[in-house]
Amino acid sequence: MYVVIVYDVAVERVNKVKKFLRRHLHWVQNSVFEGEVTLAEYERIKVGLRKLIDEDHDAVIIYKLRSMPPRETLGVEKNPIEDTI
Repeated sequence: MYVVIVYDVAVERVNKVKKFLRRHLHWVQNSVFEGEVTLAEYERIKVGLRKLIDEDHDAVIIYKLRSMPPRETLGVEKNPIEDTI
């Protein structure tokens, strides 16, 4: 499955969340990651995020898709995802 994860967490947790997600997904821009994951990896990501965030104050949104959607970027793309075969 292809996932897009966006988050809004307290400043003291931002770097921990970013570091964690970089191990699993492609960093797209501030607070946005995406990539192809297995079901097991998806579950590990959710468990890891729950350990890092404060669910009473932070927010993480996960969009699950069947495959990588078509993308269009307006403005500067901070970390381009390259189409490789």
